[in-house]
Amino acid sequence: VKLPIEIPELTDAWSRLVRSTKLRQLGDVELKLRVRIQSFSYKRGIPWDDRGHGGGFVFDCRSLPNPGRLPEYKNVTGADPEVIEYFSDKSEIEHFLTHAFEMVEQAVLNYQSRNFTDLMVAFGCTGGQHRSVYCANRLKQRLEQKFNVLTEVRHREQEL
Repeated sequence: VKLPIEIPELTDAWSRLVRSTKLRQLGDVELKLRVRIQSFSYKRGIPWDDRGHGGGFVFDCRSLPNPGRLPEYKNVTGADPEVIEYFSDKSEIEHFLTHAFEMVEQAVLNYQSRNFTDLMVAFGCTGGQHRSVYCANRLKQRLEQKFNVLTEVRHREQEL
């Protein structure tokens, strides 16, 4: 909301109050945690945390098997059935996701106990098309099964 006058000191004070961890823990209100999940290409850089607190995780998927190197997967993404099938027998993917899930789930529990409202998780790979998209979608499914959180998924490179 744009105010008709500039009041930077009051705006700054209000922002600090809204983000205050101590105030969030007062009372018996339980705020809902929103987990923002993104896939991205390292070629365009790591996503910026537009909520301003810089909390969260960035996972590098470039060490995982890459279907993008195979001609039959060039025009599909990690959300498509053939790529999901490709990853289904790759133990490296499950091993990677097990560790990523554990770290994120620990943060979710902690953030919920502290009435935090925002957590960002990003998965990056070379092109932002296969591995990172697949991992982001899997995290969304996992969190929705295990926790009472809001989830948002954004596949940055697919928006271009």
